[in-house]
Amino acid sequence: MKIEVLIDVKTTLGEGPLWDAAQERLYWIDSFDGRVFCATKDGHEVRAWDVPQKIGSMAIRKDGTGAIVSLQRGFHTLDFKTGDVELIHDPEPALEANRLNDGKVDRRGRFIVGSMDTKEEGPNGGLYRLDPDFSVTKIDTGIICSNGPCFSPDDRTFYFQDTWAGEIWAYDYDIETGSVSNRRTFAKVDTSRGGAADGSTVDAEGFLWNALVYDGRLVRHAPDGSVDRIIEMPVKKVTSVMFGGPNLDILYVTSMSKPPLPRFPDDGRLRGSLFAISGLGVRGIEEPRFGS
Repeated sequence: MKIEVLIDVKTTLGEGPLWDAAQERLYWIDSFDGRVFCATKDGHEVRAWDVPQKIGSMAIRKDGTGAIVSLQRGFHTLDFKTGDVELIHDPEPALEANRLNDGKVDRRGRFIVGSMDTKEEGPNGGLYRLDPDFSVTKIDTGIICSNGPCFSPDDRTFYFQDTWAGEIWAYDYDIETGSVSNRRTFAKVDTSRGGAADGSTVDAEGFLWNALVYDGRLVRHAPDGSVDRIIEMPVKKVTSVMFGGPNLDILYVTSMSKPPLPRFPDDGRLRGSLFAISGLGVRGIEEPRFGS
């Protein structure tokens, strides 16, 4: 196994690594600075787009010409050619302290995104589904900080977590309708070192990888929730993970350079870097695009 700094861009809050297999490009975001980045598998040909608000996550559109982005105030489109950003829908117009956060696309082209309380104190957030026709449905409530949505290889389980709940949840997922049910505890999170569950992905073997933010560890959970493997990272504030590269065998890891709230610790000189881990002997699953 080898851990490398792929790009040292010092993202204030790096998040959402997304490998687009059709383009063979890696996307990631700076949530606080409102930027979308793109690069080759080895960190070359870097591009960036500014968005007008804080950004929580993104999904590549079916035709590859742009993305759907979850911004502070709702779902928007982003045109890669012009950089134009247009509002689709704000699901929480009255909740000014909330913003949309982490999200993933299911294998029917729907974008599942959670919201969060920006003070990370109250259960004011929800979980939303943006369908290809741009209709929005709330599918869960009572969340402080939404993170880590991802799907099992057979599409029957949706994983998700409220960062401060101390556990990762599993739901039964209906791939035909995009509905969730039977929320239950999939795994308890080790918070003894001050960490919390952040971004997640599922590999081709059905194991879930989670970034423990503020703890500097990546944890691989077996399908039964047990801990299979732990990787110590060179920074504490790791935020999310995604497999990519032509063979889907590189694990990309984002991190933050500045904690969002003063109670969180600072980090070393590699803070905010985008990391690439090779030699894991594991492959990921190709991420779907948004749309029908």
